[in-house]
Amino acid sequence: MNSQSIRAPAVAGLFYEGNPQRLSADVMSLLAAAPSTTDLKAKAMVVPHAGYIYSGPVAATAYRALQNQADTIRRVVLLGPTHRVAVQGLAVPTVAAFSTPLGTVPLDQAAIGQILDMPQVVRNDRPHEMEHALEVQLPFLQLVLRDFTLIPLAVGHASASEVAEVLERLWGGDETLILVSSDLSHYHSYSEARRIDGVTIEHILALQGPLDHEQACGATPLNGLLRVARGKGMTPHLLDLRNSGDTAGDRDRVVGYAAIAFVAGDGHVN
Repeated sequence: MNSQSIRAPAVAGLFYEGNPQRLSADVMSLLAAAPSTTDLKAKAMVVPHAGYIYSGPVAATAYRALQNQADTIRRVVLLGPTHRVAVQGLAVPTVAAFSTPLGTVPLDQAAIGQILDMPQVVRNDRPHEMEHALEVQLPFLQLVLRDFTLIPLAVGHASASEVAEVLERLWGGDETLILVSSDLSHYHSYSEARRIDGVTIEHILALQGPLDHEQACGATPLNGLLRVARGKGMTPHLLDLRNSGDTAGDRDRVVGYAAIAFVAGDGHVN
């Protein structure tokens, strides 16, 4: 695999530690500090995507819950919003792998090939090049799942039904995890953020959309997931809900973070 076929990390050393040993230690420490929910069997998850100092503890709550599925999950469909480059539809990259300081994650080219005929799916590397929303999930996934392939989708202007159609095609079985990267409200006071995010979580737990981008920056992929989850009779479980005022920031202007697992049936490991 030549280096030009690999998407290099854009925010290593900024959103998370750039040194591989320190990054591994940071992630393992976050996982160890997270509450244990090892009996949960998640098919899909919502995780935040800020710098680890801010949202890492909340993200770790989601990823710790995945540890019991490490031997089962072999493919991750990762969706997040585009913060830097606008795109129509859902962008998949042309590269063969994504890299972090912890190594490379191969893309599932066969699965990507299954969605390229869909009009809302485009081949475009530019939305991925500097995007942090997907990248910051990778070190957690690398340490929790170890051996997996990736389908990264940078979601721009798309309807909930267009996202849902892609998810339906990639849904798979227990070997496939659907991961939506999204923060919640942005830059409100601590008390106001707790009020806004509380209402947003009530909607998500009731599988009620659509959410808007004031409620969640990843509202577009999240609305698609909510639509599929409703159709499949899934149950969402709130694992964690905090904001930057709880983790590492002041309480004047905070960003909200949630970890949510979507499960089928009773959602517990037999």
